[in-house]
This record gives sequence, structure tokens and C-alpha cells, in this order.
Amino acid sequence: MTIPVTRTAAPFDAVLTDLDDVIRLFDATEVSRLERAAGLPVGSTAKSAFGPGRGEPLVLGQLTKDAWVASTASGLADRVPAARARELATAFTRAPFRTDPEVVELLRAAREHCPVWIVTNGTPWLDEDLATLDLDGLAEGIVNSARVGVAKPDPGILLHAAERAGAAPERCLFIDDRLANVEAAAALGMTTVHFRTAADLRTALAPLLAGPVPPTRP
Repeated sequence: MTIPVTRTAAPFDAVLTDLDDVIRLFDATEVSRLERAAGLPVGSTAKSAFGPGRGEPLVLGQLTKDAWVASTASGLADRVPAARARELATAFTRAPFRTDPEVVELLRAAREHCPVWIVTNGTPWLDEDLATLDLDGLAEGIVNSARVGVAKPDPGILLHAAERAGAAPERCLFIDDRLANVEAAAALGMTTVHFRTAADLRTALAPLLAGPVPPTRP
């Protein structure tokens, strides 16, 4: 006689999730308004802020906020007056943000089953920013590139996050909105989600949140 066995093992042992454009959403309304008023294409300030010589040093913790503002403004100064460039850069770094409530709810539910860690290409002042958000109970902790000195898609930060979570890479679920980061995680054997909407996350977490798998029938 075959005895049914209830499988209770979780589909993965840790969830590693990106922060920006997954959990945290920025409001670019004011920056876009200023760009249009200055005769610049919408998105010009962001392109300058994360352009060569700015984006990488920022997420590696090598720029202060004031230095980033000044550098971003310098990248716009050939198209608008210096004062307008500074206004745009300042507005960009002060853009309001909020959390996606559905994503937060899903991650809090996931944490009832396994560790959840945020893995972000962040800034040296990230803790200050996140203190304004209600993230209680969302994650065990944050792996911030500006603190560890390695940024996605470098596999080093992904392996560091898996170690902090206490899980083998192949037992991690990795969520990110940037394809390059998703591909880097997949190359390490992680299960991945190329995030576009909360529905992508809900689908990926369904096996974890569903609880024990029903017994296999003989």
C-alpha cells in the first residue's frame, strides 16, 4: 500500500526583493513640470542623475546628497541656465515617494513563511528616507549597495544577500524590475521575478503563501 505523504517544504527559503519601483514608488510630477517649463524632455533630470560618473558612484556610497545634486545640475547646465539646472536637480533628489500597499501586504505575508530581505542599489542616506515609510514587519533587513560597496547586477551583492538570509542561492526567490539584475540572479540559480506589477509578485509568491501542498495520490 502506498502511504500519501504531505509535502510541507517551502518552494524557497528566502525572498530577496528590490526596493525602488517595486516597494517604493517615486512621484515625478513636479520634476516633469519643471522639465517641461525649461523646454527639456521629461526624464532629462533622471538621465543626468544616473548618468556616467554619477549613478555608479552614488550607489557605491561615494557621493553625498549635496555632491549628487551639484553633479546632476552640471549635467544639465549645457541646456538650461545654471540656476534652473540646480532647481531641477534639487527637485529630483527631493521627489516624494510612497510604498505600493499591495506589494507591502504580499511581502509581509511572505515573511510569515520565510525571511524577506531588501536588496537595493541605494544611497548613503537610504535609512533616513525609509524612516518616513511604514515598513515595520516587512523585511528582516536591508542590503544596501552604498553600505556594502557592491551594486547589482554584480553577483557579489546577491550572494551577500543570500548569506544574510541564511539561504543557498538556488533556494532564493529574487524580485527586481531591472532585467540585468534578474538575469544575474538567475545565473546564480535563483528563482526570479522580472517585476512589472504587483500581480507578478502575487503569482510568484502563490506557492509559498498557499501553505502545505496536498498529499500526492497513489
